Amino acid sequence: METAQIMETIRMIEEEKLDIRTITMGISLLDCIDSDGETARKKIYDKITRLAKNLVKVGEDIEAEYGIPIINKRISVTPIALIAAASNDTDYVAYAKTLDEAAKEVGVNFIGGFSALVQKGYQYGDDILINSIPRALAETERVCASVNIGSTRTGINMDAVRHMGYIVTETAKQSDLGCAKLVVFANAVEDNPFMAGAFHGVGEADCIINVGVSGPGVVKRALEKVKGEPFDVVAETVKKTAFKITRMGQLVGQVASQRLGVHFGIVDLSLAPTPAVGDSVAHILEEMGLESVGTHGTTAALALLNDAVKKGGVMACGHVGGLSGAFIPVSEDKGMIDAVERGSLNLEKLEAMTAICSVGLDMIAIPGDTPAETIAAMIADEAAIGVINNKTTAVRIIPAQGKDVGDMVSFGGLLGYAPVMPVNKYASTDFILRGGRIPAPIHSFKN
Repeated sequence: METAQIMETIRMIEEEKLDIRTITMGISLLDCIDSDGETARKKIYDKITRLAKNLVKVGEDIEAEYGIPIINKRISVTPIALIAAASNDTDYVAYAKTLDEAAKEVGVNFIGGFSALVQKGYQYGDDILINSIPRALAETERVCASVNIGSTRTGINMDAVRHMGYIVTETAKQSDLGCAKLVVFANAVEDNPFMAGAFHGVGEADCIINVGVSGPGVVKRALEKVKGEPFDVVAETVKKTAFKITRMGQLVGQVASQRLGVHFGIVDLSLAPTPAVGDSVAHILEEMGLESVGTHGTTAALALLNDAVKKGGVMACGHVGGLSGAFIPVSEDKGMIDAVERGSLNLEKLEAMTAICSVGLDMIAIPGDTPAETIAAMIADEAAIGVINNKTTAVRIIPAQGKDVGDMVSFGGLLGYAPVMPVNKYASTDFILRGGRIPAPIHSFKN
């Protein structure tokens, strides 16, 4: 690298909060299946602790040698509903506790994969796992759960949507942070390194390393230099910046995979914000000329950002995957929080933005007395956006117990804090109680 490039990277790290948001080790648990639940859980613990024993140390060594901050070291595993179904267990909380113990032993921040895939229907084990989620998240510290309730290929499982409305409500009652570790997906991807939705797909290799990059501050600083320029220039600037960020992610992924002796999977190109000042996706959009995120033009600005990030990233890395684009979590983005507080951003506008962004309604606090059917209807709306547009969408909603609109809820750390947002006061109960399946869209039939 030339001296100028080295100095630019140092500045991006020190002044613009450039970091690797996560290196996530994906581990297959298919060979841990056993008809005896206790035996299966021992196999799970042994395999995770064996393969991931050096994950944190390798991440810290790379940080020290290259000067690149790696914020999180995480693990994703095969959806537990698939693994536990072979046993006669009628409750899967014990599996969550095993994952939690393994995560603590190796020192990772989170472990994802307490998951079920029910986009077309329930197999044995799916219902058990989903019903175990509230207790599992209340009684563990590092376990994350996810449920896929729809896909472009299959449509939307409205029975599962209704079920998840009640599960989100019950999870919120049992623990303050449980819902922050629970994601409901449509079109979930199998190589996502970001929590809380990460799980290790059955088509993946036995053990891999996936990397999630970040860098909203770097993109904003780059746009400050082209203030007032046409959008062609804006897009080109974002694209070039995303290229630099992704190259760093690929370097970290390749070095980590070599040192750990496992396959390098993908780099997720997502711009993932934090509550820290200077690390906000909302501020990137405002740098394009919006007075406040949420005003007219916000969706167009987000579309440009998402597309340019992907174009720059795919040129920088041969294996791109995960979610890739821009995250718009409310509690984890200082600019989003400010926009909600000043009244420029509401749930309806956020829903429109999710047709463009990487994920969906993410880390949003709503009143604790919101009906389960209303939450289910929010999940259905997001799933519809994902299914019709052939993209991943998700809902991570937090019904804040004892809180009402305008109250502030704090989650701590990278999860941040959020004002409680109002939901539509009119009921969706009869709609949700219909159940059944919303058929796949006509354009899903490609064969």
